[in-house]
Amino acid sequence: MVFLQLFWTFLKIGLFTFGGGYAMIALIQNEVTVNHAWLTSQEFTDILAISQMTPGPVGINTATYTGYTAVLNAGYGSGMAALGALIASSAVILLPVALMIAAVILIRKMQGNKDVENIFRFLRMTVVGLIAAAALQLLSVDSFGEPGWSLQFVLSVVIFVGVFFLSLKRVSPIFLILGAGVLGLVAYAF
Repeated sequence: MVFLQLFWTFLKIGLFTFGGGYAMIALIQNEVTVNHAWLTSQEFTDILAISQMTPGPVGINTATYTGYTAVLNAGYGSGMAALGALIASSAVILLPVALMIAAVILIRKMQGNKDVENIFRFLRMTVVGLIAAAALQLLSVDSFGEPGWSLQFVLSVVIFVGVFFLSLKRVSPIFLILGAGVLGLVAYAF
């Protein structure tokens, strides 16, 4: 039953998410932690961190790791969990790929139409809002730890602020990820 639920859930997520992987994070989180309770908030935060560090689109990576973990948490073995990963990944891209092919054909025919340009102008604002919502949902106890002067909380805030400002300075995300990993390794080694 979990396989059918995974397929249907990620099919809906793929269909109703505009703006790419980061825009779908809030929807995935709500579906897998609240609606279906396949994962805890901590598990989802860990999956999101791994999804961002591995090559490929973050939305598909998140679907893959979520499908795997959801099936594993349902009591199946790792072979069936791999099937869950494949189902979630396939479902999340199935309808968007079909719609994208249809949209490209249609947009080419309607190029220069003012109504189409206005629709895209408003869709861009919607995408910015969805990405901002995903970012705000990640500002949680699961990501930062309990507020206070604990090492985890202080280090999380320092890394967050540092990465935020270094990103604005156009420092490579590769260096930011590696630097944060080394900082975390050093801080927790003691």
